[in-house]
Amino acid sequence: MTQKYKVITLCGSTRFKEQFMEAQKRLTLEGCIVISVGLFGHAGDEEVWKPGTKEMLDDMHLRKIDMADEIFVINVGGYIGESTKREIAYAKKTGKTVNYLEP
Repeated sequence: MTQKYKVITLCGSTRFKEQFMEAQKRLTLEGCIVISVGLFGHAGDEEVWKPGTKEMLDDMHLRKIDMADEIFVINVGGYIGESTKREIAYAKKTGKTVNYLEP
C-alpha cells in the first residue's frame, strides 16, 4: 500500500529563515512533503536581487503552490508582506487550504 502524503508549500517573508527551517522540519516529521523557498533574499542570499531573478522566483513559487495540497504561511509576529499576500490570494483562488504559523 502506497502512503498518501499531504504536500505543503511554505510561504512568507524570507527574513524568517529560521522559522521556515523549523516549520519544514516539523511538517516533514508529521508526514508531509514540504516545498519551500529556494533562496532567502531577506536573509543574505544576494542572488535574488539580480535583474529578473526575483520575478522568476515569484512565478516559480506560484507553481510550487500549484503542486501543493495546501500552503503554510510563516507569519512571525503577524507579518505578511505583499508577495505573501499575493500567494495567499492565489492559493485561495485555486482552492488550496491556507494555514498559518500564528493566528
